[in-house]
Amino acid sequence: MTIGTTDDLTPAQRAAAVRRLEKAIGSLAGVAIQRMEERLAWYRNMPPDNRSWIGLVVQAGIAAFVEWFRNPQDRTAISADVFGTAPRELTRSVTLRQTVELVRTTIEVVEEGIGQIAQGPTEQAALREGMLRYSREIAFAAAQVYAQAAELRGAWDARLEALVVDELMRGDVLDDTVRSRAAALGWDSASGLVVVVGTTPKPLDNRDNVRQHTALVADAVHRAARRARLTVLTGVQSDRLVVIIGGAEDPLTATRALANEFGPGPLVIGPVVEDLLSAGISAQAALSAVRAAGAWPDAPRPVLAAELLPERALAGDEAAKAQLVAEVYRPLESAGAALLETVSAYLEQAASLESAARMLFVHPNTVRYRLKRVSDLTGLHPAEPRAAFTLHMALALGRLAGPANGL
Repeated sequence: MTIGTTDDLTPAQRAAAVRRLEKAIGSLAGVAIQRMEERLAWYRNMPPDNRSWIGLVVQAGIAAFVEWFRNPQDRTAISADVFGTAPRELTRSVTLRQTVELVRTTIEVVEEGIGQIAQGPTEQAALREGMLRYSREIAFAAAQVYAQAAELRGAWDARLEALVVDELMRGDVLDDTVRSRAAALGWDSASGLVVVVGTTPKPLDNRDNVRQHTALVADAVHRAARRARLTVLTGVQSDRLVVIIGGAEDPLTATRALANEFGPGPLVIGPVVEDLLSAGISAQAALSAVRAAGAWPDAPRPVLAAELLPERALAGDEAAKAQLVAEVYRPLESAGAALLETVSAYLEQAASLESAARMLFVHPNTVRYRLKRVSDLTGLHPAEPRAAFTLHMALALGRLAGPANGL
């Protein structure tokens, strides 16, 4: 007969072994706690209340082994309720690695105690085999506890992230509550940020419900951001996908790293702002540009919201109109009437230097020099079709605005 299987014990022997185990629960738990105190620095540094909870978990685990050993014919898998003695918040202060150390120390103490508790080699071997099997079940139970905690934490973080993004996109006056919520999600970017707006990709599997698809899209964005070493917050708002990127030195390069996670259609980058509380400015510009992007079918992808200023102005965006007047028309107006007259004549004469020069009664080189000044002041070269369109729009809006500031 093979010595050491759990089935070798008679009911009377098993009952006697269980009684001795029950009497030893307290002492075994005490030895385990003392050993953790000696070996585990993280345990020594914990607050007293957390250490107390861990002591209860250790005692509950040993007691659960006794019950597991008591009923050899009815051994269901050890439930994660072994860890239910402690509050759920303990999973935030005790890592999975630390839990493994806790379990390993406790099992080591119990195995050493078996030599003193058991009577005879058969009982000792049965208890050791039982502890071996039980330790496997405890390992699965610990993994289940942390998996559930991670799932709950992930669901909570996703809801909190969606709330933060939604508040930023509304453009309301924000306070430090938004900043603290973002910090709880790991947002640590102190430098400038941009808001990127595009379409939500369609689900690959039509069986996915809305919540599942939203989670999959957000996870994909976060994975791409980690690969690109970017700090992001993301939110899915129906058919619109919003990503807030922090600390990116080059917004275009950063957005290209995430572009594959968006659906087809326009992908717009709002202006860089200083911090999270100013993100609404970037968000409003990006939303306006997305709505107007259809007027520029050949727009690059991604595209800066500032590059869509003419289309945004045509769509009725007052901020875009004001920006065109302030950044294009007013500098030309301040530089003197000659520049406004020259760029206007040049555009009206289909970008012909000679025609503009004849119209203004000046030499073509004078026109060329003045256009260079226009380019220096506005960043727009009148000879480029896209820049010419923007200049046309800015001149018209500036004339409508008149000499006063604003519209």
